[in-house]
Amino acid sequence: MVIRYAVTILGLLLLIGVLAGLKITQFQAMAEAGKAMKPPAEVVSSTVIKREQWEQTLRSVGTLEAVRGVTITAEFSGRIDQILFNSGSHVEQGALLLQQNIDAEKAQLRAAEASLALAKANLARSQELLTKRVVSQAQYDAADAEYKLAQAQVENIQVTIDKKSIKAPFAGRLGIRKVNLGQDIQKGQAIVTLQTANPMLVNFSFPQQQLADLALGLEVRVTSDAVPGHSYSGKITAINPEVNAQSRNVLVQAQLDNDNDKLLPGMFAVASVVMPEQRSVLSVPLTAIRYATFGDSIFVLEGSQGDDGEKTLTATQQFVQLGEARGDFVELLEGAQEGSVVATAGLFKLRNGAPVAVNNKVVPNFEHDPAPANR
Repeated sequence: MVIRYAVTILGLLLLIGVLAGLKITQFQAMAEAGKAMKPPAEVVSSTVIKREQWEQTLRSVGTLEAVRGVTITAEFSGRIDQILFNSGSHVEQGALLLQQNIDAEKAQLRAAEASLALAKANLARSQELLTKRVVSQAQYDAADAEYKLAQAQVENIQVTIDKKSIKAPFAGRLGIRKVNLGQDIQKGQAIVTLQTANPMLVNFSFPQQQLADLALGLEVRVTSDAVPGHSYSGKITAINPEVNAQSRNVLVQAQLDNDNDKLLPGMFAVASVVMPEQRSVLSVPLTAIRYATFGDSIFVLEGSQGDDGEKTLTATQQFVQLGEARGDFVELLEGAQEGSVVATAGLFKLRNGAPVAVNNKVVPNFEHDPAPANR
């Protein structure tokens, strides 16, 4: 009986040993296969870190102003007989805009012209009689004074008539009419605004420490959200000779071409003053940067050779310090070298040392000054 139990136990132990040996052999085979297995390469796009010359600019916000602008007002009280303009229309210099009633002035002018004619005739007779010594010099001087007085009265009435015929002082575009036909207007009452919008002025400020970088004639580029995708070019025409005591800013004025007449006085604008010297920078597209709270980084693509002699491309993560961003590019201050190849797409699936495969068949068009229409 005991021998039977011993044989059974021995058989079970042999069976367990055989099974354990088989499993160990399988695990060893799986381990060897795992060592030999390589992860699939991640597909990315790439670009080369390049050194570029970037122009230096000083940016500020400002307000647009018409190079010539005025609110046309009445110089005399009176009733409006004619309105000869439409709101928003363009007028030339000297164009008649509004005619006030001048019936009384016309009657006064006729009377004054008659007095002038009589005074002129009296002066001529006095001059003739003076040569014959029939009248005295004092009588001649009185006739001359009466003539000049009558002439001045005619000119005074004519000036009143001219001022009641309100004309455009310069060429430009009119605003919205503020008076109506037949209305009695008072002295100083606004009639309409007149603006010359081309060229246009832009006023903006800079801190006093940047005053040394500013000079007359520097190029200025102006953009406005009212005209998206369009940049206006001009030059600095004036720098205020004093600094604001409260803000410590200096006021700068530039004149620019409003070539499409879409800029209007009072608009908000962004002005960029272009410095004469450029600076050398290392730049990459913004998509090549992996942003993180502990530091920004790039993935440099480097070739390596494995134990089997096969060449592979791997991604090495490098932390960088970023500078100015311009359009679709960003400046690299530290942590990168010129000529290095970096990944620009697929960064979310990369890790340090991961194998990669480059596919640049479909690459976005990166621009330094992209327009919204191209995005």
